[in-house]
Amino acid sequence: MLRDLLARQALANIPRILTLLDRNAHSPTFGCFDRNYWHYKVLDFPSGMSQEFVWPLALVHELDLPGNPYYRQPAVRDWVRAGIAFAAKAAHRDGSCDDYFPFERATGAAAFSLLACVESYRLLLLDDRPSLRFFERRADWLASHEESGRLTNHHALVVLSLTLLSKLLGTDRWDAAIGRRMGQVLSWQSEEGWFREYDGYDPGYDTLTISCLAWLLELNPDHTELRRAVETAVRAAGATMHPDGSYGGEYGSRNTYNFFPHGFELAGRWLPEALSINDRFLSGALRLGFPSYEDDHLIGHHTWNYLLAWRDYVAARPPLKERPPGRVYFRQAGLLVDRRDGTELYLSLAKGGVFKLFRDSRLVASDTQISVRARTGRRLRTAVANLPAESTTAVTEDEIVIQGRMGWAKQPQMTPAKLVLLRVVMLSLGRWFPNLIRRLLQRMIITGAGRSPFLFSRRLLWEDGCWNVVDQLRAPDWTAVGAVGLGCDQTSVYGVMSRVFHLSQLLPWRDLTSQVSGLRPGEALQLERKL
Repeated sequence: MLRDLLARQALANIPRILTLLDRNAHSPTFGCFDRNYWHYKVLDFPSGMSQEFVWPLALVHELDLPGNPYYRQPAVRDWVRAGIAFAAKAAHRDGSCDDYFPFERATGAAAFSLLACVESYRLLLLDDRPSLRFFERRADWLASHEESGRLTNHHALVVLSLTLLSKLLGTDRWDAAIGRRMGQVLSWQSEEGWFREYDGYDPGYDTLTISCLAWLLELNPDHTELRRAVETAVRAAGATMHPDGSYGGEYGSRNTYNFFPHGFELAGRWLPEALSINDRFLSGALRLGFPSYEDDHLIGHHTWNYLLAWRDYVAARPPLKERPPGRVYFRQAGLLVDRRDGTELYLSLAKGGVFKLFRDSRLVASDTQISVRARTGRRLRTAVANLPAESTTAVTEDEIVIQGRMGWAKQPQMTPAKLVLLRVVMLSLGRWFPNLIRRLLQRMIITGAGRSPFLFSRRLLWEDGCWNVVDQLRAPDWTAVGAVGLGCDQTSVYGVMSRVFHLSQLLPWRDLTSQVSGLRPGEALQLERKL
């Protein structure tokens, strides 16, 4: 049964989550899920996001899943209580918490963990005044705090956590903040149905936003604007679901393969096409166990969402239908989906022509554009076409052209000196200006692209029942180029939930370095492929 695939995948993650947990009741860090902090001691503060892991434990304690050894086990209940208590202990006085550096006061970590703690408290019918006071402090902070960057999923999580806490406590204390944040979330939805993550559309993160909003709609069924937002978002998600059940990838703005199924089960109660989206995922990608999110920081997100989807699974489901040929062009997102003659093309015009191509429901190409390793002065840098500094596009029925200037990839690494400097800053003035530090770090590793001297052109032409791809690369000085290549997962924008393993990444790297040997300045490297 497809439903039980959700339970199987979630239960497989629980031993990993329990290994991350300090389960020693006499330990000063009892209840901490950040093993790098309490066990390895390679960090000097615990990540507040890790305390989100109480929720998967609370759910496996309460749900009679097939083959569930954790069901109603007293030890699991004790560990959940300890996890909530440690979240309170590790929080700042204002209720906020850190994720990547001290005094960061991270909105995402605070919202994820508050939602998890509130729902775990409710599920286990706990009665603990200190925990409730902690929830209130964190909610007050979330209600008043504005983070830098446009991350719709974070704001949707804040609205959901404040709403559920208000329901638990029977209060209207955060109603104004809920209304304001909900308005912000809805204003960040494009006319095409997708929600903004920084400056673009990431299908994977969109499914998390859908999960939050569909739950909020369950709590507020008469909210017509919210219903319309969920419906258009679900339809956008359906248009970008791959034929093999996989979802997202490097053509999205954040490069994620996320798929959070719970919202589609909730929306499927009144919008049956949402259930078909889940069924494609369950019968395809999840059956194979991919994508893999068994990372110490990420494993909790999908685990609780799979468990909620199992709990709220809709029994009566429409049959899966073949999707008709045609084209869906999300112009505002720069994302084009083209289905014809057994092929499905998912192409980002905003990212220099990154694409995935399926034929007869099988992935035949995953292309993240050409990248160049070149020397500039005494530095080796990487120029990429998937982060163009400037580009133009032309789209007709049978031809797509993207051309422009490659951007320099942001590939900074931490060093002991940088870490010491960051600690000094955050332990002094930085603790009062965490948003400024966050904004500077976002600019350093996430947003924007510097201009490189390399020019690219990508032309996709439909001929004889297949896509022909012609790439050109021009350099003012080929002698400065050390390596050229093209791969399936060469991402250049930092994303917390990106760079996970997916089966599509088994496609081989193509080394083009030998083809630039002997090229004169201004001459083009040309690569032609028939897919």
